[in-house]
Amino acid sequence: MAKQLLGKEVNAALNERIKANVAKLEEKGVKPTLGIIRVGENGSDISYEKGATKRCETLGVACEKFLLPEDVSQEELLSVIDKVNKDENIHGVLLFRPLPKHLDQSVVENALDPAKDVDCMTDGSMAGVFTGKPLGFPPCTPQACMEILDHYGIDCTGKKAVVIGRSLVVGKPAAMMLIKKNATVTVCHTKTVDMPSVVKEADIVIVAAGRAGVVGADYVREGQVIIDVGINVNAEGKLCGDVDYAAVEPIVDAITPVPGGVGSVTTSVLVGHVVEAAMRKYM
Repeated sequence: MAKQLLGKEVNAALNERIKANVAKLEEKGVKPTLGIIRVGENGSDISYEKGATKRCETLGVACEKFLLPEDVSQEELLSVIDKVNKDENIHGVLLFRPLPKHLDQSVVENALDPAKDVDCMTDGSMAGVFTGKPLGFPPCTPQACMEILDHYGIDCTGKKAVVIGRSLVVGKPAAMMLIKKNATVTVCHTKTVDMPSVVKEADIVIVAAGRAGVVGADYVREGQVIIDVGINVNAEGKLCGDVDYAAVEPIVDAITPVPGGVGSVTTSVLVGHVVEAAMRKYM
């Protein structure tokens, strides 16, 4: 039976670090604050917003919301972004995406100050991920994967790692972050030939394929650590990952469950980035 890499344990440790940093900032008279910009009434955005707001409250971080109608003009949205960029009391910004089709998402994203970009929306933040420089912040989901590896003492140095998925949201930044941890990294995608044999060679596997249960028993072997980023709804209406958990769990050494794994850590990472943004400015 594999060891479960539980998000709640990672959260507990991460939240204690965040609270300690919030206390240091408050000693200097600084209240770390997240600015949330939401366009429209997308249900998943609202759900994530509620979770982020609740986590902020729990950890002593303030929230300021900028809620805009679905038909907001690009000029109006850019004006709001300019406002939060200039607001000294807002330290990090979360902009929900995708934006409505009448808006130029690339222009809007890159209008944000990378120093306040706590979920890697801007090209500047992504450059920071690839160069290792403190430009903005990495995306919260791959950072959550790294937090899980660190918390459970999984040393990546010299290990073979495979990332399934090459998106800029998870796959590519996760690969760069594993390289920073001294892993030897292979990125698999839809054009990879004989993916199961490639994945079987890895010691650590991060799965961000975007398809329910795509990684089965034929992909894995004993001794592996599996980090499942996927969030899908199966035929029974239940949340499941990109890994066929029932088939894979009996074989590998350690695995994140879905739900209760990576997804549960991302909100704490987001709040941690807000606090870090404030510390970069004031500490």
